[in-house]
Amino acid sequence: MAETATAAPALAAGTRQESLASRQRRRWRLIIALRLAVLIVTIGGWELGVRAGWLDPFFFGQPSGIVDKLIDWIQNGTAIGPLWKQVWVTIYEAGAGFLIGAVMGVLCGIVLGRNQLLADVFSIYIKIANSIPRVVLGSIFIVALGLGSPSKIALAVVMVFFVVFANAFQGVREADKNLIANARILGASNWQVTRAVVLPSALSWILASLHVSFGFALIGAIVGEFLGAREGMGLLIATAQGSFDSNGVFAAMIVIAVVALIAEWILMLIEDRLLTWRPEASHND
Repeated sequence: MAETATAAPALAAGTRQESLASRQRRRWRLIIALRLAVLIVTIGGWELGVRAGWLDPFFFGQPSGIVDKLIDWIQNGTAIGPLWKQVWVTIYEAGAGFLIGAVMGVLCGIVLGRNQLLADVFSIYIKIANSIPRVVLGSIFIVALGLGSPSKIALAVVMVFFVVFANAFQGVREADKNLIANARILGASNWQVTRAVVLPSALSWILASLHVSFGFALIGAIVGEFLGAREGMGLLIATAQGSFDSNGVFAAMIVIAVVALIAEWILMLIEDRLLTWRPEASHND
């Protein structure tokens, strides 16, 4: 009797877990189905609108034409060289700008967040720099650094820095004051407090900014290439635009979107690895 009484709650708990897992699988299948439905309706409506004459393919392109353009680029290359080379150049510029801007943003955010005097001194200059439309700096960087990768990397760095800096600074300021006080009572140095208390507290803020900032790095690299470059996806878009090739513009946008999605997936893996201590989010159906 005792074994039966003990086994009953365990069996009920297992049944509830299986039921929850089943509901989550059904919900995920529904989400996938709805996503596919939205994609099919959008692309199908676009193609139908062009074929029926409701949309002018000269201005709006055509899904089948975009696919043909992508296949042609993959097989025969683009007007400015192989497609893979244009993609690699843009990834290199965006990646380098992202890494440099992120490191600078994190370091400056932590230093100014931990030092009130430095924050008071430099806050006005950071606000002034942040108020400048950063995209327009691309022309200045091209004049100063030339048409090569350095000017695109510089623009990507500027695009990333302020996003990461703001989140790192705020994350440091939001660190638990009681934990910091307890660490100091135990004799921890400033570096130990920063490493053991402040950084873990700010990590969620920093990682959240990285998801957004890589997109800004990609924008910086592409805008810089659009303004003036020898190669890259931005130049490919500018070339397609110059020849009134709307299918080419959309095809380049799709390639860039794929790169951004892959980068987002990589950042999610890194975030899951660094924040393994977080409890799993509960799903309420």
